[in-house]
Amino acid sequence: MGKSDDKAKQIPYKMLENDAYSKWLGIQILDVKEGYCQLKMQIRKDMLNSMKKAHGGITYALADTAFGFACNTYGKKAVSIESSINHIEALEEGDILIAESDVKSQKNKLGFYIVEIKKDNQLVALFKGVTYRTNVDWEI
Repeated sequence: MGKSDDKAKQIPYKMLENDAYSKWLGIQILDVKEGYCQLKMQIRKDMLNSMKKAHGGITYALADTAFGFACNTYGKKAVSIESSINHIEALEEGDILIAESDVKSQKNKLGFYIVEIKKDNQLVALFKGVTYRTNVDWEI
């Protein structure tokens, strides 16, 4: 593994360390490589809506975090400029989710990413995001 691979892996951990909301969600990093991040999270009672299902914002937040971590693995600070989500299945307290963010196209400034959120290997949400990469380097 080269030096850039090491930095790519370190950036999401640094981001999570400084992200109070993602920590509150209980997000864990499972895998990282350049342009890719896999996260895990469990739905808790305080994440449910009035219908006793996971609030859509919880799934969105997990996907957005995976997206943000993946697009920053190139060493430059990157920010979301557009994103959307399709909720496919309702989620319950105790459900364990795996979010996989993968780059589909990364140009000099703009990148397009897909995040698949699965429960027991079944797709439960699909997130699409566009990122803008700045000229600011991550300091690790």
